[in-house]
Amino acid sequence: MRGGTRSSRPSSTRASEREVALYLRQLEATDAEALLEVLVRDRAFLDRWEPTRRDTFFTLEVQQRGLAKRREAEDLVDFGILLDAGDELVGRIQLTGISRAPFENAHVGFFVSERHNGRGYATEAVRQAVDAAFGELALHRVQAAVIPRNVASIRVLEKAAFREEGLALRYLQIAGVWEDHKLYAVTAEEWPPKAEAGPQ
Repeated sequence: MRGGTRSSRPSSTRASEREVALYLRQLEATDAEALLEVLVRDRAFLDRWEPTRRDTFFTLEVQQRGLAKRREAEDLVDFGILLDAGDELVGRIQLTGISRAPFENAHVGFFVSERHNGRGYATEAVRQAVDAAFGELALHRVQAAVIPRNVASIRVLEKAAFREEGLALRYLQIAGVWEDHKLYAVTAEEWPPKAEAGPQ
């Protein structure tokens, strides 16, 4: 793993024998400039799936402050998605709302830059985040909520072995509208998926 670890929180991950050459690294305040570049460039692409953001959100100061705060939080892990080649930041994936016993659960949310879509990066990032959730974080369950028309994210979750659990009506306010969300989850007993499991 890259970087140091702190209190059983994953600092970074590496793909082992998978085809997609990327890794996850916990974001630091020093990553704010690279993250802001992606957020500004992809603002129109991401806005339809995100809560309404004020213009001040898209400033270096706000991003630095947010990254520093999240780095210290105990109930979330904020990963950057980086390519092995050149360490380029191409997206973000977060494990949020981490809850301990008796729930042992986290929510996963992610995005990959528009120009890097369709290359399997999001699926690999979700798999690595779930590895961290069931490994170093010792959680039992990871869940996700996705707007039904967000077909690309649904495909990512299904490829990463999440199963659909139901529909939550008016679940989150996205782009100013209370949107229904499909709920997906995977538990430690189901991980890794049989197709990926090594020798028993």
